[in-house]
Amino acid sequence: MIPEKLARKAEEFVDSGDFFTELATMVAYATESSRPEGRLAIEAYLDEFLTPALTALGCEVARHDNPDPAAGPFLIGTRVESPDLPTVLVYGHADVVEGQAGRWSEGRDPWTLTAEGDRWYGRGAADNKGQHLVNLAALRLLLADQGSLGFNLTFLLESGEEIGSPGLAEFAAEHRELLRADVLVASDGPRLDATTPTLFLGARGGLQLQLAADLRPDAYHSGNWGGLLRNPATTLAGAVATLVDGHGRIRVPELLPPAIPPEVREALAGVTVAASPGDPVPDEGWGEPGMSAAERLYAWNTLEVLALGAADADRPVNAIPGSARAVLQLRYVVGTDADQAAEAVARHLVEHEYPMVDVRVLGSFAASRTPLDDPWVRWTRTTLEEVTGGPIAVLPNIGGSLPNAVFTDVLGLPTLWLPHSYPGCLQHAPDEHLLAPIAREGLVLAAGLFHALGRPSADRPLPLSVRPR
Repeated sequence: MIPEKLARKAEEFVDSGDFFTELATMVAYATESSRPEGRLAIEAYLDEFLTPALTALGCEVARHDNPDPAAGPFLIGTRVESPDLPTVLVYGHADVVEGQAGRWSEGRDPWTLTAEGDRWYGRGAADNKGQHLVNLAALRLLLADQGSLGFNLTFLLESGEEIGSPGLAEFAAEHRELLRADVLVASDGPRLDATTPTLFLGARGGLQLQLAADLRPDAYHSGNWGGLLRNPATTLAGAVATLVDGHGRIRVPELLPPAIPPEVREALAGVTVAASPGDPVPDEGWGEPGMSAAERLYAWNTLEVLALGAADADRPVNAIPGSARAVLQLRYVVGTDADQAAEAVARHLVEHEYPMVDVRVLGSFAASRTPLDDPWVRWTRTTLEEVTGGPIAVLPNIGGSLPNAVFTDVLGLPTLWLPHSYPGCLQHAPDEHLLAPIAREGLVLAAGLFHALGRPSADRPLPLSVRPR
């Protein structure tokens, strides 16, 4: 149970406006990892904000070069209180997606945090600056309250999550001892909904595929050549329909996962998705039949068409285009053989008489999750329910993707994600925002969890120091 004084301090930090003021400073750094000028902003953000913030926690702070030049450096803060204490690895990312200035409602500036009611608008407010601020502030409040954390802290911040975390896995493999810990505690992605405190244990993977029908360099008059020349747009539409039908059902067996494990199905029983005001209503008859919406989102695979095009749909001419393109994304859960997916798609297209459609992998990230019966999961669920005084949602993974596999598969850590956003926050889009009530509740939850991590208990898993290496 979180001490009343600590909970009150957490709420006051948000209610007083101090949280908003600090977040406004963070949002003002245009840390777009996809743009060259964003790299300079990332450097400034690491130097001018994050380094002092970690130093204030009593951390030794070091910057590390990224082994992949496509992304910026890593920043690590380390605070060691005793070798006999557990070590907690906290993760966040300093970068954001493009600001999309000029596309925000009411003339909002993506780099100026703007409060309108309970919504705090700004790029990175939800993804991920507001979320790692919650953890930084919770640790700061805990230190101020009791003078120590009661555990060792390693705080890792990367600067390329929004471009696929290039170099993170290699960095973790090369620095296992530096990142050695008992458990990962991180905040990213959304809660189940705006009002439900949530703990999730991993993420679906993603595989992005490009399908291309490049049949000829020129376009030909549809009256003179229609019925004689294969139309690449028609061809591609037919090819896509053999992969995923018009009702969202995957038609390639190799792209499907094994049956949903009983413990996952049990965890998702009674979970309601799209329950926040303003959420779109899930379409009846869409996706894999015989499953709940939660099972389709968190326990199954989806194949989505992200882009599809040929010629100029806004200004069509009477000509058969020479080429067509489509980009598809497979979101997949643990147990899917994603390494063979592109080959399976290419083989499937040949079998369905579309050998002229080329298949190319554009990018991928792995699926991973911590087992639902892991001792850290049981302990954390109990701890958070004591803090909230009610139930929390425990999800095997989120529907989106995060670099969770780096922590589970490379570092061998149980992973606990405590998100402080919600599905309707418009991350990656204009009008991204953080909800003030979630920030307030999230800070109490984080402070309560960190407080419990620093207090030995019979049911808290043993630290590495008393377990064999």
